[in-house]
Amino acid sequence: MDTHTETTPTIDLEPAARQIVSLLDGIDEQQLDDPTPCPDYAVRELLAHLVGLTTAFRDAARKDFGPTTDTAPDASVPVLGDDWREVLPPLLEELVTAWREPAARQGTTRAGSVDLPGEVALLVALDELVIHGWDLARSTGQKYEGDEASLRASLAMLTPSDDSPRPESIFGPPVPVPADAPLVDRAIAMSGRRPDWEPGD
Repeated sequence: MDTHTETTPTIDLEPAARQIVSLLDGIDEQQLDDPTPCPDYAVRELLAHLVGLTTAFRDAARKDFGPTTDTAPDASVPVLGDDWREVLPPLLEELVTAWREPAARQGTTRAGSVDLPGEVALLVALDELVIHGWDLARSTGQKYEGDEASLRASLAMLTPSDDSPRPESIFGPPVPVPADAPLVDRAIAMSGRRPDWEPGD
């Protein structure tokens, strides 16, 4: 059975979104220029990317197409506004609400200038929240409390198969980890990141 089809009906973005919100108060302004597991992003660019992707996937759920859904994520380096602490939480709430509408998962939508089925877009949105939530936690010295359902869905999406090859242009090569490694480590490693990454690596 196609893993995407099997897992999509139970997916809810709230736990992954809530985890990101819980990290925001723990970020010091002096950490905004610190490195992250995303080689091209410091913490400030990672936060700006989260603002942008949250807006894009919210609009993708609403089928509200325009600049937010038609712009490729690598078109330019994202710029963080001064009001990011106030802007990101309500955006994440809007994202969660938008994807709970059955119509969001029906038909085709667009995000990052790519057309894709609504159910697939939901999986991509979840994976973005999970992986970048972990990135943010690691970069700012905080603990990532990923929920099992989100981590399992993310791992399933990232794991290549004959029907769903791995998009190497987006993710780096999987990092080997023990088969009995924690679920969060397996998901992060499948995204091409080292689960033991620390600032300064």
